[in-house]
Amino acid sequence: MSDARRLVDKLWSYCNVLRDDGVGTIEYTEQLTYLLFLKMAHERETRPLKPEQVVPPHCSWQRLLDAEGDDLEFTYRRTLEDLARQPGTLGTIYRKAQNRVQDPAKLKRLIVDLIDKENWSAAGTDIKGDAYEELLSKGAEDIKSGAGQYFTPRPVIQAVVDCIQPTVCDTVIDPAAGTGGFLLAAHEYASRHAETLTPAERAHLRDTFVHGVELVDGTARLAAMNLLLHGIGTPTGESLIEVKDTLIADPGQRYSVVLSNPPFGRKSSLTMFGADGREAREEREIERQDFVVTTANKQLNFVQHIATILDINGRAAVVLPDNVLFEGGAGETLRKRLLRDFDLHTMLRLPTGIFYAQGVKANVLFFDKKPAAERPWTNRLWIYDLRTNQHFTLKQNPLRRHHLDDFVACYLPGKPRSERVETERFKSFTYDELLGRDKVNLDITWLRDDSLEDMENLPAPEVIAREIAEDLTAALAEFEAVAAALEAAASEKARLH
Repeated sequence: MSDARRLVDKLWSYCNVLRDDGVGTIEYTEQLTYLLFLKMAHERETRPLKPEQVVPPHCSWQRLLDAEGDDLEFTYRRTLEDLARQPGTLGTIYRKAQNRVQDPAKLKRLIVDLIDKENWSAAGTDIKGDAYEELLSKGAEDIKSGAGQYFTPRPVIQAVVDCIQPTVCDTVIDPAAGTGGFLLAAHEYASRHAETLTPAERAHLRDTFVHGVELVDGTARLAAMNLLLHGIGTPTGESLIEVKDTLIADPGQRYSVVLSNPPFGRKSSLTMFGADGREAREEREIERQDFVVTTANKQLNFVQHIATILDINGRAAVVLPDNVLFEGGAGETLRKRLLRDFDLHTMLRLPTGIFYAQGVKANVLFFDKKPAAERPWTNRLWIYDLRTNQHFTLKQNPLRRHHLDDFVACYLPGKPRSERVETERFKSFTYDELLGRDKVNLDITWLRDDSLEDMENLPAPEVIAREIAEDLTAALAEFEAVAAALEAAASEKARLH
């Protein structure tokens, strides 16, 4: 049994104990995060070689070990409050932290039996990191918690990173970082030949290679801890995860690689103030001077934001729902701009049934930023259809990395795109063909759906039922967006009259 597996089982068994007290999986992972950090800080402070003070003395792990009963609960709460006021990584991990383990006896057991008995610093980053990642994925499965929306299927992340091939020369950002999956995979890929790297390159990989932005405090802390457990960033250094609304303004920084799976909500949940001083609420649009179109569609705004923060010749891979491919108005304007000013070279149509959020039909768009030019930068868009006649479910038939092998092989990472070859699932469309389509609709399919032709070879009933449910959920989301837009227009009209 692997060490990572043993750790996960040990940590997971305790989650079941706390579930009776109403502590959900993600809350449990949060409590583990607070305590794990303190234990690892303690290990750093007491090691024989180069001991390092990470947390203030009055917040030490030893104080939790020494306290009992109500005094333990009080000490733990005070510790969380004090650490929340610290700068850097510490502040990000403990921001708005609260104790959810109300029973002091259970808290004591968690501290003494579960965490203190392990030497976390001695465990390799793979072991700690893998154990933590597995807890996050278990949290994502807890549909009620809503945590799944922050979790991109790991096989998709790995395949995307294998195509983009980040190196130690890159700087990578995820403006919707979730629990940090894309950043971890990029770092792992760029670190493959660590033994040949210079000290400066190693320092860059640890401290400045990745950057994430996350809106939700709880998710940001999980991402910050996830990076730390994988040896990225330092406990006393600057936080590599920034907690803010990424869409509000141009951050000024530019990055050579953007990898992201922006949240699948339609509306932007911001309150902004326009140039006219009016407050812009949720259904109102985001207005930024650097945006080409003004829209309330969150995904379109993420695409525009990514276009802004990408450096010239930078590469982006972004997971986006189908509506971005066919929506008229602002969507059409933005697609034209992507094809003209960027090299939108590849699109992967993802299968259904692979996301924890139900009813999601999504794609990965790969595009490169180019300098201003007279002619359009997109020559051909290559589309790989991994959706038609593919039937995945989260439990019975989950997506694995090998299901994406053919796509990565067709993509030809690191080779000229002129060498690509069309296959049954991989087709290319010229710039003129795309522009000639109604509303520049990129929702293109060419494969015949076998289930429509061959009644003998239908998928299993539970797969059909799940696909029907996903289609209905997706349709409801579209109707909801239309209804919200109409309501917003009506209330705006009434306000003007």
